[in-house]
Amino acid sequence: MNVGKLSLDPSRCPAVLDTTTWDRPAALAGVKSMAMSSWASVARGLASHPDPWTRPSDVREPAPCRVHPGSHARWHGADIALASLEDGQDVFVAFSRHGPPAALGAALGSIALADGLRMSVHPTDMSVLARYLRECNPEKAPRAMGTVPRIGIGDRHTVAVWPAAFRAMERGGFAANAIQNSLRELNLLEDLKQGRPSRENYLFGFGRIAEGHTGSTFEGLLHAGVIAALKAPTLPRYGADADHIQVKRGPDGLQRARRVMDASRHYTFFTLDVSDILSYDAMKTPGDVEARALLAQAVRDPGIQRDLLAYHRRERTVDGRRYAFGEAEVGKFAGKYWAALAGVEELCAHLRSLKGTTPFDVELSIDENPPEVPTAECLTTAEEMVFLAVEMQRRHLPVTHIAPNFGVEKGTDYRGSDGRHGLEARVRTLSRIAEAYGLMLDCHSGDDLEKETRQVFGRASGGRINFKVSPRLQLLFAETLYDVQRDLFLYWWNDVRAFVAEEAQRGSAFAAACMKKAEADPEPRPDADLFHYYCFVSVGRRDGNGRFVNRERLYDVSPQCREEYGARLEKWLLEIADDLYGQGGRVNPS
Repeated sequence: MNVGKLSLDPSRCPAVLDTTTWDRPAALAGVKSMAMSSWASVARGLASHPDPWTRPSDVREPAPCRVHPGSHARWHGADIALASLEDGQDVFVAFSRHGPPAALGAALGSIALADGLRMSVHPTDMSVLARYLRECNPEKAPRAMGTVPRIGIGDRHTVAVWPAAFRAMERGGFAANAIQNSLRELNLLEDLKQGRPSRENYLFGFGRIAEGHTGSTFEGLLHAGVIAALKAPTLPRYGADADHIQVKRGPDGLQRARRVMDASRHYTFFTLDVSDILSYDAMKTPGDVEARALLAQAVRDPGIQRDLLAYHRRERTVDGRRYAFGEAEVGKFAGKYWAALAGVEELCAHLRSLKGTTPFDVELSIDENPPEVPTAECLTTAEEMVFLAVEMQRRHLPVTHIAPNFGVEKGTDYRGSDGRHGLEARVRTLSRIAEAYGLMLDCHSGDDLEKETRQVFGRASGGRINFKVSPRLQLLFAETLYDVQRDLFLYWWNDVRAFVAEEAQRGSAFAAACMKKAEADPEPRPDADLFHYYCFVSVGRRDGNGRFVNRERLYDVSPQCREEYGARLEKWLLEIADDLYGQGGRVNPS
């Protein structure tokens, strides 16, 4: 089908559109083609078994349709459930004697069953889904959870991830931002419709990449994730993280971030990444005179300067340590963070205008650093953490989470010169400061951290942490393909190899090094550097006409492969939860 300039098969290319009812006439015809006696059986089963977690054995489903008990909700006398059709579409079906439920809006059609009962059929468009979650089934909605510990689960392969993620959350008793991807990984749906080319972005520790490399959109990912939660036979406590909404340098940095927020308005967690606009050199200012001058440069209004100094000169005690900042220290902090905090203030105001009275979580992310600044030179200090916490409190910013720079880097275990002992001390100090100010620490790029390093974060934070993973889920998927569906892995491998060869010809030293290793050891394997570092580029790559090159093929996964991947992913997520939270990963959700 065509959506603007975008051409795709939604049944094989999920998490792009903000609906799973993409052909309304076909969806209604599919429902009507099934036996009305079976629909009547579904209606009786829902009415007599209001508990959605029990499936009545006497209910005959209208094959090949599947009705999902976990989506059942009762609203004003109507029984509502999600149903999946043979062509891959989903619809809401509602059974009532009082007409279609107003919460679902206009129906696609209505069918008389028996004894005055009628079934109405409704699309799953985001506007409908949002009303259903808000009015009919809020327990199944993504939610803001404040400082509840959780895992952030990156969804690079979307629908393949969620069944295992929800099972792990149920078994381990942990919460998660089970819907999570970043500006680098997602497109804006309007951009795809208009056929706009992908923008380039910088990936920390890697280099320039095309945005939207998963092929999903902010709108489509949220929609697909919620639909997956409705299909789950469990009651997951989950949120949706619009990750790394970056404020980039330049005049359109904030405008771009606001546009991403508009697309992700239904998310519950917003990661505001201001790493690119921090003035890192401010903290290296050598003398007091020069440091004090930074305050006047950053804060032009003399009255605000005086208020700021008076506020931060107060002595505060956190975890037995006293903090009080003089003019030179405030000058350095303002020099580094003032513009970024102003951006956060503006973006939080925009979020409030979008969300209204609906709660949301906000993370301040300063964990990454530009390529010209070595990680070891911009580790977040205790003093910086106190300044930021106090300043956000002074500005009444609705920030609930903060991701400091711990020294964690993508693609490697912790390699700071202070070792894990130093890392643990740093995490413990920053965690206690965060807790004192009602904040929670976030750790990004947790994929490559070894078990012992994950346990460092668990011990040092007392399990009070949001721990984000993403790339490893895709690599685990590739490993499963290699073992179970080798032909699809080889298709993926060949595409990656061709891409890396082209990058090497363009002058990428890193790509050339990967090609050299591949030429010395040409066997296609998931752990080869060439594939390990570049596999992500294939899934969402588009051609000159804006069409996906590989996405539909890479979602052509066998049931056996999906089952095996789910088992491996569930096991890995439970291991992470246990390392962070202990006792099988169980955390107190209150």
